[in-house]
Amino acid sequence: MTRVAVFPGSFDPITNAHLDVVRRGAELFDQLVIGVLGNPRKTPLFSVEERVALIVAEVGDLESVKIESFDGLTVKFAAKHQAEFVIRGLRAISDFEAELQMAHTNRRLAPEIDTVFLMTGLEFGYVSSSLAKEVAAFGGDVSPMVPAGVARALRERLV
Repeated sequence: MTRVAVFPGSFDPITNAHLDVVRRGAELFDQLVIGVLGNPRKTPLFSVEERVALIVAEVGDLESVKIESFDGLTVKFAAKHQAEFVIRGLRAISDFEAELQMAHTNRRLAPEIDTVFLMTGLEFGYVSSSLAKEVAAFGGDVSPMVPAGVARALRERLV
């Protein structure tokens, strides 16, 4: 039996914290589908297509990882891929409350899909896409926060 998980997010842009969760998730599951959310309530810096391309550049060589954009409910995206698990990354205790509420909601909507929380590595506990964008906008060094290709894309877009 193939164990499939989805890792949904805006990934605007993908960070080293996200990549840490991706790599560990890829080891835990037979297939990991990264779902890049096109959220109409947010105004992203990068288009969905750009975000997918940035992710492919970083993890496209991982055979068990697939990257795809989606709109709507995560559980519907998971069901489309016959995933039984949703992976969510946690950086700090402050992430937990919102993630727990989302996990409970997803469980109500699709009881057959479970949420798995993975803590990011200690070195990434402070990293967020928002923080990376802010640091880049002021010309700061984002290399500890994002991969080199993303750092270049941020400089091109913001500086």
